[in-house]
Amino acid sequence: MKPKKLIQFDWAMKTVLRQKENFPILEGLLSELLHTDVKIESLLESESNKNHATDKSNRVDIFAKLANGEKVIIELQVDREWDFLARMLYGVSKVVVEHLKEGDRYGELPRIISVNIVYFDLGHGEDYIYHGTNQFTGIHKKDQLQLTDNEKKHYPSHVDHVAHVFPEYYILKVSGFDLTVKDTLDEWIYTLKESEVKPEFKAQGIREAGQKLALLNLSEEERSAYDRHINDVRISRSTLETSFSDGMDKGKAEGLAEGEAKGKAEGKAEGLAEVAIKLHQLGLPMDQIVSATGFTVEQLKELL
Repeated sequence: MKPKKLIQFDWAMKTVLRQKENFPILEGLLSELLHTDVKIESLLESESNKNHATDKSNRVDIFAKLANGEKVIIELQVDREWDFLARMLYGVSKVVVEHLKEGDRYGELPRIISVNIVYFDLGHGEDYIYHGTNQFTGIHKKDQLQLTDNEKKHYPSHVDHVAHVFPEYYILKVSGFDLTVKDTLDEWIYTLKESEVKPEFKAQGIREAGQKLALLNLSEEERSAYDRHINDVRISRSTLETSFSDGMDKGKAEGLAEGEAKGKAEGKAEGLAEVAIKLHQLGLPMDQIVSATGFTVEQLKELL
């Protein structure tokens, strides 16, 4: 049996994955990543998402319940931007501001988990999955700041240490995956990169992805829209790469020109210095050497 070819995940996120009947797909991916069962209760559509199509296209805020009963907000986004790390911060900040109701205590805000899927070489690192949390380390004692028992009373029961007060980040660098599948999470990374599900894959939600995201299931109208999306992605990627390459070339050219000009100036100065020394050796007065070379009296004294 051949692998099932799927629509790309960024397109799926702004179309079929927002439909309730397809929640098991996202639940499967998130459950494999977080190593706990994730049950999506609803999608949180913010006002800013409604007003800005670019935000809504590849980003979704998920209100979910974990296996231990904890309710969290999972901010999931897929994009191709060189300043993506700043976009991660922007996305989480929006979640914090938009989903803390007026009059709520700050401690009532659920834990926020930011899951970011990138299709380019973000940052410098050898792994393809990264996890980040906020920790506060003592400058002198090197100890980790902890919540006191009294402070814990002001947070939900699942917020039992400082890191859970702050957003938690996951970065999936899909482009860095070498297609060697070692576990069920790798099955999802493979699917995200290759847009296909192999028959032997067993990860949670992967079967549903193979059925619901199959390219052959698209209607003629959906297929046309998807083809336009793929073309837009290619143009966007080409523009990014071209801009980056042009910037590098311009930088090199400017650097070479600057180096050449600096070299000429230094060479001219060295030549005049040799002339000044020879004129001095011939016994010319200081004022005539100044007139001939353009050096000041102080510069000549230092040189000689």
